Amino acid sequence: MTKLLSCRYNMNTNRVEVRFADSSAVAIDCAAVEGEYGNTLAQRAELDWLLYNKPLEYAQLVLGGGMEHYLFLGCDHGRLED
Repeated sequence: MTKLLSCRYNMNTNRVEVRFADSSAVAIDCAAVEGEYGNTLAQRAELDWLLYNKPLEYAQLVLGGGMEHYLFLGCDHGRLED
């Protein structure tokens, strides 16, 4: 995959839609990600926080294979962002 151009969370489909410079696109099924990585309430809350506040980081973690490591480290945020 090439350079990431845009990323957004679509509430209607519960997917993170990612577009790349080479005109390719990926839709990440958030329910599947939650089923794979959301083993505890804290992990599910962290996944939700990422979706609503940092969808780009969410997509990068899923596509790069770093979600499990990220959730293992725990969250480093204090509250929802405005």
